[in-house]
Amino acid sequence: MESIGTWWMWAAFACIVVVMLLVDLLVFKGGHQHKVSLREAAAWSAAWVTVALLFNAGLWWYLDGTVGRVVANEKAAAFFTGYLVEKSLAVDNVFVWMMIFGFFAVPIELQRRVLLYGIVGAIVLRTGMIFAGSWLITQFHWLLYVFGAFLIMTGIKMVWFAEHDPDLAKNPLIRWIRRHYPVTETLEGERFFVMRNGVRYATPLLLALVLVEISDVIFAVDSIPAIFAITTDPFIVLTSNLFAILGLRAMYFLLADLGNRFSLLKYGLALILVFIGTKMLIVDWFKIPVSVSLGVVAAILAVTVWLSVRRSARAADA
Repeated sequence: MESIGTWWMWAAFACIVVVMLLVDLLVFKGGHQHKVSLREAAAWSAAWVTVALLFNAGLWWYLDGTVGRVVANEKAAAFFTGYLVEKSLAVDNVFVWMMIFGFFAVPIELQRRVLLYGIVGAIVLRTGMIFAGSWLITQFHWLLYVFGAFLIMTGIKMVWFAEHDPDLAKNPLIRWIRRHYPVTETLEGERFFVMRNGVRYATPLLLALVLVEISDVIFAVDSIPAIFAITTDPFIVLTSNLFAILGLRAMYFLLADLGNRFSLLKYGLALILVFIGTKMLIVDWFKIPVSVSLGVVAAILAVTVWLSVRRSARAADA
């Protein structure tokens, strides 16, 4: 599949990802027990967004000087739209993580390590899925219609089940682990396994990690087709997707105390999925410009966030 990415651009992006993960892990102790404050979460969120925007600005500058302003504008807009879509859909993932940690009664100071492993797993998973998706679309163009129909169905299902939370106790994989592996009744600090009387036990923290990874697989199935509706360039798809994922952990802690203020956001995300799915279905007859897609996505998010805040304020005054 045709891409603007050269070998050194791929290498530079990989270096940025590795450096940011190492800074988080080694400098800020991302893998150690630590209660993330709202101020720290906001600072990290701002840092991740800034890095993504600087990357996009650098990409625009390079393309403007090599292939022209028109292509530079198109690719930069595609990156930002894909980034915004992925960030938006990731909010729903954040709410699921809150539910998982609440179910296993994982205190916030232990959640950071679980999410670090979850983000690393998501990076590996999505990289493979994006390259596979790029190859499949190149070989089978009709898959765009399948992706489009799938996104529309997902959006409708999201609205239908907006007020229903899944029963984590009935998750098949968790039930299988409990049947085949001894699990402690309580948490054991930040450990995933402990030894008792010569027997190796899993802890509830491991079960939480399993569900976090499962949730990302589920959301990747939604978000990756969505970003292919914006652009089919593998470099733009991967970079915008992973930049959004890298900032997901910071966004989680930022929204952990604010989740109830965005009660209507799920409906906005559903509408975004339906819009993007429709865009994919009509792509061979009418191509919606990237700038229009960006405007629609931004408008839907702005309206649903505003309505959610108003609803939360009214509930507080009641």
